[in-house]
Amino acid sequence: MMRVLIVGGGAREHALAWRLSKDSEVEVIGAPGNAGIAAIGQTVPVDPSDAEQVVALAKQESADLVVVGPEAPLVAGVVDALRDQGIDAFGPSREAAQLEGSKIFSKEFMARHAIPTAGFAVFDDPDAATRYIEEASRPLVVKADGLAAGKGVIVASNAAEAIAGVDRIMRERAFGGAGDRVLIEECLVGEEVSYHVVSDGKRFIPLAPAQDHKRAFDGDRGPNTGGMGAYSPPPVVTADIERKILDRVVEPTLRGMAFEGRPFRGALFVGLMIVDGEPLVLEYNTRFGDPECQTLMTRWKGSVLPLIQGSAQGDFRGLAPEWEAPASLCVVLAAGGYPGSYEKGTPIHGLDAASALPQVTVFHAGTALHDDAVVTSGGRVLSVTAIGESIDEAAKRAYEAVEKIDFEGKQFRRDIGWRARSG
Repeated sequence: MMRVLIVGGGAREHALAWRLSKDSEVEVIGAPGNAGIAAIGQTVPVDPSDAEQVVALAKQESADLVVVGPEAPLVAGVVDALRDQGIDAFGPSREAAQLEGSKIFSKEFMARHAIPTAGFAVFDDPDAATRYIEEASRPLVVKADGLAAGKGVIVASNAAEAIAGVDRIMRERAFGGAGDRVLIEECLVGEEVSYHVVSDGKRFIPLAPAQDHKRAFDGDRGPNTGGMGAYSPPPVVTADIERKILDRVVEPTLRGMAFEGRPFRGALFVGLMIVDGEPLVLEYNTRFGDPECQTLMTRWKGSVLPLIQGSAQGDFRGLAPEWEAPASLCVVLAAGGYPGSYEKGTPIHGLDAASALPQVTVFHAGTALHDDAVVTSGGRVLSVTAIGESIDEAAKRAYEAVEKIDFEGKQFRRDIGWRARSG
């Protein structure tokens, strides 16, 4: 029996645990996990970004492999600490994780390696940033340099919105030290796509494309969130566009990282804007997307262990992904008030009824067990995911399951996958 420790407690980690646990040779442990992971394996309360705690737990549980899910532990160097102790770990080193840990590093990296992206400027002074915005007087995107749980990006349609974004990030310190510097980019108009590959440091395996829905409300309105739903595959990624993504973005990125002494091992998730048939990089993420991971894992055929372990060990020659389901769609159920303040400890009803529906899997994110009942414990609470022969079929199943789940304040988008649905 192979013991796999999964670091993190979101729906992405539940999806990875769920897929790995389908291999009869795998036993999963969540650190800290959530109520969903607790139903398929052991969970242990640790701080996922504390390298000492994670290493100690991996040794205590005799873990054969550690899968680090979220970005914060990667940027904190948890993978480095594990590898230093001879423990196989899936994910990039601290140096390679800078592709996500610093938006400014990633943009300057793209410039060095001629990777297509929007024009940009960097500021460490809010007054200088404000002057730049006033002079530009056009739609811009303002980003906190560091990690901000997917919320440190302000897409501004005018100068006033952009200046308010600078104030929130740099003056009000909404994201703490992540806002010491800001990146101001030209605003790209097109269709957004999430593209994942897994690398072993020398080779990479492309996975299926997906499309995330970042805005909180239907019609792509409201504030940015960590993601309100996703589907795979999006029709915008034709064979021609996928080849451009691989040739112009993925290959030079991995080649550039190796050249700069930061070879990349793990999941590389590139956020792209497709503009007039051309892919431009919005951002890099150095882990699986959430909720994109839920769509990829439910589509996956067979064991995902060879991919994950091969990457961790630096050799997955001969592997290729197989897709069991043609389409998958995920709807995130969030707590009332998310992405702002929200209550915790609200009982969740209907999980068994939703999970009993055919081709439906309910992944837990912000959940916990309280007196044997599942309660809310975060902003994004559940990822209701369904597969089908088409996006329409997957959407129908997912939303049927959504209606069976109830908790006070439940909010969700009703238009996930709208670009690919017929009605």
